Amino acid sequence: MRLLLDENLPKRLKLDFPEHEIYTVRDQQWNGIKNGELLKLLIANSFDALLTYDKNLQHQQNFSKHTVTVFVLRARINQYAELTKLTPKVKEYLSKGVMTPGPVVVAAK
Repeated sequence: MRLLLDENLPKRLKLDFPEHEIYTVRDQQWNGIKNGELLKLLIANSFDALLTYDKNLQHQQNFSKHTVTVFVLRARINQYAELTKLTPKVKEYLSKGVMTPGPVVVAAK
């Protein structure tokens, strides 16, 4: 699957998904692009999902217009050591092969 890491995530998180084609916003030269436009670019460039730390994105966007899955990672802090703990949950969802458009909140227990 083609995945995009939002610019608010550590780029090391790419290493957690070697079985997927994964890029950062910086890799795509999409830095600073607003969320609505970013979602349009994801769809236009055949990405399957966005991973983000932006907790507001799920409330700010109309997902009936943007048919892409957005994993909203919820951790105590926005650092690799914490976010990598959420990787198994994201991988479990990805392994199902069925991507539901809209936000999927992934949080530590």
